[in-house]
Amino acid sequence: MFNNKKKKKEVIAYLHTHWDREWYREFEVFRLRLLRVFDHVLELLENDSIPSFYFDGQISAMLDYLEIRPEKEEQIRKFIKDKRLFIGPFYCLVDEFLTDGICFRKNIEIGLKVAKNFGCEDFIAYLADTFGHSKNVPEILKEYGIDKAIVWRGCGNIPAEFIWNGVNTVNLIRGYFMDIFSSDKSIEEKAEFLKSNLDKIAQYSGNTLLLPIGADHLDIPDDINEQIDKVNELLEDYTIRLGSPFEYFDAVKFKEKHNDELRDNSKTFILPGTHSSRLKLKQLNAECSYKLDIANKLQFNFGSKYDKVIDYAYELLLQNQAHDSICGCSTDMVHEENIIRYKKILQIANTIIEEIRLEQPENLSITFKYLDKYKILEVEREAVGKNEQVISHRKGFPSKLLHDTNKIPVTEDFTALYTVLKEFNGNESPSDLVIDQTTIFNSNIRLEVADGKLNVYDKAKCYKNFIEFVRCKDKGDSYNFGPVADDKYEVAEIKSARVIANGPLRATLRIVTSFFSVDVSLDKKSKLLNFKVKWLNLLTNKLWQVRFNLDKPVKEVQSEDMNLLITRKFDPEYDIRQNLPTSKGIEAKTNTAPMQRFAWTNKFGVITKGLTEYEVYKNSLSVTLLRSTGMISNPKNSSRSTPAGPPLDVPGLQQLGENTAEFSIGFFDIKDWATYVEEVYPQTIIF
Repeated sequence: MFNNKKKKKEVIAYLHTHWDREWYREFEVFRLRLLRVFDHVLELLENDSIPSFYFDGQISAMLDYLEIRPEKEEQIRKFIKDKRLFIGPFYCLVDEFLTDGICFRKNIEIGLKVAKNFGCEDFIAYLADTFGHSKNVPEILKEYGIDKAIVWRGCGNIPAEFIWNGVNTVNLIRGYFMDIFSSDKSIEEKAEFLKSNLDKIAQYSGNTLLLPIGADHLDIPDDINEQIDKVNELLEDYTIRLGSPFEYFDAVKFKEKHNDELRDNSKTFILPGTHSSRLKLKQLNAECSYKLDIANKLQFNFGSKYDKVIDYAYELLLQNQAHDSICGCSTDMVHEENIIRYKKILQIANTIIEEIRLEQPENLSITFKYLDKYKILEVEREAVGKNEQVISHRKGFPSKLLHDTNKIPVTEDFTALYTVLKEFNGNESPSDLVIDQTTIFNSNIRLEVADGKLNVYDKAKCYKNFIEFVRCKDKGDSYNFGPVADDKYEVAEIKSARVIANGPLRATLRIVTSFFSVDVSLDKKSKLLNFKVKWLNLLTNKLWQVRFNLDKPVKEVQSEDMNLLITRKFDPEYDIRQNLPTSKGIEAKTNTAPMQRFAWTNKFGVITKGLTEYEVYKNSLSVTLLRSTGMISNPKNSSRSTPAGPPLDVPGLQQLGENTAEFSIGFFDIKDWATYVEEVYPQTIIF
């Protein structure tokens, strides 16, 4: 180990900290830690004790710091100008599978704007800790002139340098987490540890290696240079020097190409259970992303007086889309704050939409998509118009009065308000809806309750026992579903059905099961059956799903990813319960995958409102309705043999109490998928 005669490989090491705004501690707790860490980083830079510092590829931590330390701004600007402090291009490190393309672009736009304002000119799409990587990210990066990326999880055996869908990308073979220099180990022990890790990195690298030095919320040791010098004396094959990731990009060649998503968990955990953990967050996220996009489109078309408010709301949304927040793997208090942020976003988006509506002439409609398509839309009125169907009513103040800055609502203004259905491009054609106590159908699709089964007809074809509601045990945690090897699914028993709405534009059948009641609605002319489940959950450690039983094995699924489609292939015979890990460091492969709003297979499509995980098994496609567990990282999780975080009890993760789930289903060609998503998330506004 002490023979230094042969030529050593160069190791470019960069100093960094990975900064989760909130995770196993709440935001303000972590921010107080941030003050201590970044105060010291600035001191080390000022004293020329370190050459540079890479601030995690996001600007939110710096902005959080400057809210408390505004006097440090000039110093920060100087270090950025001198290329010793690197920030951006992202506002924060969002999850790539639970964030749509609109929000991901906003993340870059806001991050670049701030970073460039501070004088930063060099950018790497730093995605070191997100739980796998979307194949559509590189194309978005190129839109903003970003031609470099750093990733880790999901890469499998991909080399340290590769071209990912046209972007030069570095795979952090051993991850971003390298806290050995902060440990109490001896220099000899540190050298042995580093040699072991560098040997593994070298298997995938050329003559130059990249080594992150830092970890989650970690400071830099005062004697980092001295430690590196001592370690270098002991390393036979490597010489470590402090630099920046940009130097590494300049030093290496990028040859091998990879043009797919990065979700291979054979070498690193991708923690797929986060796609179904705390689904209430995902549901609110879907609603906020949709409403904020509509508000932004309206203000773009009717004046830009709301543009700064829109950016503020997107910043709140992006804070919630940070991977440990939207993934539902933080403390209960963190997620309580997430929900407050979501409610603020909805307040802003709904107010902007309503204020713009009230400024336009009555009976005006504007559509951002499919101008000539027939639609049925919901709108709240003080009176019911011709050919409109009332679906609910309440007492309240008229919207026009609430937004009038020259009036104050008084008791006498409290009146009846009606939510009605209104046809768009309807041409007063007759209704094709038919409903009775066991059946609901129109000219396109039919559902019937027969012999305790839910059968669905696509015109003439019958899919018997097509829909089942199932649940099983889940001994996992926020990161991974934890199956019980010999567990069998419970299947909900169909108890009864009755009509609860029968109108010309919408009919609704309520189906009572042994699990919960399910309201199935169908609109005039629609090809989609709409489902709403609302129940009081009293059970812990359960996975709840809706299962769709198709007529042939599911080998391929197309689903929405960044507002585009992605195709994934599956082995329909694979069963996670037969493939649970028996040795350390292994995460079981699953037949689950993330979706945003849409999944499709075998001519069948499902559109959800914030249900973000599907599973394939044999002839079935299942969508998760709820996954309840009670620990951030369960050390006894059957599907992951090594902890992924602190073993903190989080009772809120069980999601006891009221839960809802909404989804729509239909049979159609994949080329028409966007029109059906638009039916559930309409891009038409009635004024």
